[in-house]
Amino acid sequence: MSPKVSIVIPAYNNVQYIEETLHSVLNQTFDDYEVVIADHSSIDGTADVIARFADNPKVRVLTPTPTGGGAQANWNRVSQAAAGDYLKLVCGDDLITPDALELQVKALDDNPGAVLVSSRRDLVDADGGLFLKGRGLQGVKGRVTGRQAIRATVRAGSNIFGEPACSLFKRELLAKEGWWDNSHPYLIDEATLVRICRHGDFVALRETLASFRISASQWSVRLARQQSDQAIAFHNQLRKDDPSLLSWVDVTIGNAKAIAMSYARRLAYVRLNRRMGHQHAVQSTV
Repeated sequence: MSPKVSIVIPAYNNVQYIEETLHSVLNQTFDDYEVVIADHSSIDGTADVIARFADNPKVRVLTPTPTGGGAQANWNRVSQAAAGDYLKLVCGDDLITPDALELQVKALDDNPGAVLVSSRRDLVDADGGLFLKGRGLQGVKGRVTGRQAIRATVRAGSNIFGEPACSLFKRELLAKEGWWDNSHPYLIDEATLVRICRHGDFVALRETLASFRISASQWSVRLARQQSDQAIAFHNQLRKDDPSLLSWVDVTIGNAKAIAMSYARRLAYVRLNRRMGHQHAVQSTV
């Protein structure tokens, strides 16, 4: 029998964190799930760590994904290999809480017609220290229509659904939509979840069920302006494709907030770099 849930992990140069990630997904209170993982031809030993989990009956380790294709190549590979009715993608350095699957499966099962559930998440630094607590959803609570969720994420100027580890959704809809949407690479997760929201309702859980690791090597540090430019292009395209979905006011507010968010991210990463630099300096003197 196929599992109820597939947790898929597209790993890439995560040797410092992948073991902790795997332990977090294998420590669930909900038991009817599988873990599908593929390394994207990492050069840091990630594959060696993954290999240690190959004997776990819940884990399927795929052969390495060839280099190239960006994040989409490995995200699609593990998602297409999944056998579960529901799918959760967890990047190779992120974490989920032990009750994440239990609460999110219940939310979808208790809400026929809902196609996606998301939770809040904590932002942690490279060492796992808490940086920002309980982020996400921007005021959305409980069950709303998919169209309401789309408007909310556009008007927020940022991804209210959070990183992929925050969400659980119907795998069949991901396949129906042609897998992960890379039209705007920095928004691959948000753009894809928006497409899924077109098929039904969205459930927002106020619990914090995931942790997203941030570091100075991420796109949002080096390329904050490009990220906001892609968000604006995404908003504009959504309105062009379906003028009944978003008003001019929705898009104007969302575009302004996307620009503001790019500056907020820069400030946040300045704080993070100073904090991590201080921590590393202290550690080097011990």
